[in-house]
Amino acid sequence: MNELPATVYILDRPYKLKVRPDDEPFLRRAAERIDSQARDYGKMYAYNDRQDLLAMVALTQITKLLQLQDQKQSMETHLETGLTDINNLLDTTLTCN
Repeated sequence: MNELPATVYILDRPYKLKVRPDDEPFLRRAAERIDSQARDYGKMYAYNDRQDLLAMVALTQITKLLQLQDQKQSMETHLETGLTDINNLLDTTLTCN
């Protein structure tokens, strides 16, 4: 794989990584979002260590991810049911003609 070195900063701490060129913009956006959200938590809540802020960011983001996965599963099930109904209707219509 053709990986490039990249450094992102979260809460003023550098993280050096190697990423594929196509992934770099996403990595930078993710780091910016984590940094921003951690700083927001730092303004809203008392904390002992910056790790507490990062844990809150991780908890928030994973919660959102799990909610989206559940929504996706629900939509896929709904779509599958609808497509099955359409298929059955088409089969019935075609066999009647």
